[in-house]
Amino acid sequence: MTVEGGANSARPPRAPNIRDVARAAGVSHQTVSRVINGHPALRDSTRQRVLQAMEELRFRPNRAARALVTSESRTIGALVSSGAEYGPSASLRAVEAAADEAGYVVDTAHIDHADRASIESALDRMVGHAVEGLVILAPQSRTLEVIEQLSIRIPFVTVHSLHSEDHRMSVDQLAGARLATRHLLELGHHRVVHVPGPEGWVETDARRQGYREEMTAWGFEPVVVPAGAWTADSGYRAGFGLRGRRGFSAVFCGNDHIALGLVHAFAEAGLDVPGDVSVVGFDDVPEAAHFLPPLTTVRQDFPELGRRCMAVLLAELRGEQPVRPGDVEPVLVVRESTAAPVSDQG
Repeated sequence: MTVEGGANSARPPRAPNIRDVARAAGVSHQTVSRVINGHPALRDSTRQRVLQAMEELRFRPNRAARALVTSESRTIGALVSSGAEYGPSASLRAVEAAADEAGYVVDTAHIDHADRASIESALDRMVGHAVEGLVILAPQSRTLEVIEQLSIRIPFVTVHSLHSEDHRMSVDQLAGARLATRHLLELGHHRVVHVPGPEGWVETDARRQGYREEMTAWGFEPVVVPAGAWTADSGYRAGFGLRGRRGFSAVFCGNDHIALGLVHAFAEAGLDVPGDVSVVGFDDVPEAAHFLPPLTTVRQDFPELGRRCMAVLLAELRGEQPVRPGDVEPVLVVRESTAAPVSDQG
C-alpha cells in the first residue's frame, strides 16, 4: 500500500536561496551577492546570466538589497583613506553634517592600501549595506586611478579627481596655492621656497603646480625642496635643511603641520618668523591661529564642500537635473607669520 505525500508532504516548498541561483547561473555565490548589491566589478554578461537565473527561480533578494533598488536605506557610503591628513577627515565631517541635514546617515569604510582588491572589498561592504550613493575621500593618485577603472553603478562623487570631471567635487587646490604664493610676492619676497607634501597625493601635485605657475607669472624662479609627508616632523626636517641656506626670505608649505615643524626648526637656528623668514601654510587647521606666531594660511571651506557633495548626490538620486556647483574657492587667512622682507634677499 502506498501512502501519497508522507510526513513531509505538508511542508511548504523551500524558497530558493543564493546558492541555488549560483548553481543555475554557473557562478559562485559571492558573484550572486555582488550582482544583488550592484557591485561595479562585474562583466555585463555575468550580471545578465545571474539576473536571468534569479528570474527563472523567482528568487527574491533580501531587504537590504531591495533597499538599494528602492532608495529606502537613506544611507550614503563614504570611502576614506586610513591615516589621511586633516583635509579628508574634515571633508568627512562636512559630508556627515550635510547628510544629516538632508535626512541621511553616512556609512564609512576606511581603506589601508590603495590597491584594487582593498578598494573593491570596501565598496563591496558598503553596497552590501544598501548605500544609495558614495562619497570618495581618498585623494591619492593610485586610489583615484582604480576608481576611474571601475564601473560604479550607483551615484557617486569624488573629492578630487585625476581626469574625469563628471563626478568631481573639490576645493580649488591650485587657486589656493597661487593665493598663498601671491601673498608673499605682493609683500615683496622675490625668493619663495615651496616645501610640498608627499608624492602620490592630488593635493601635493596641485599645490606645487599652483606655486610654480604664480612664481613664473611674476618672473621669479620656483624653488621646490624634495617632497616629504603631511607631518610636523617632515616640516622640521625640511626646515633643518633650509636653515643653513640663505638666498630666500619666504616659504610656502604644503600644509599647516609642515609649517609648524618648519617654524620650529627655524626658531632653533635663531631665525625669526616673520622677521627673517615669512611662512605660509595650507588648510587652516583649528590650531593654526595658536601657532607661535599665528600662522598665515589658506582656508578650505569644508562645510561648503560637504553640502556640494550632497547636492550632487541628491540630485542624481532624485532623478533631477545634474548639479554642477563647481569647485569651492579657498580663502587666504593673513595672520602674523608673514611680513614684508627686511631687505631684498633675492
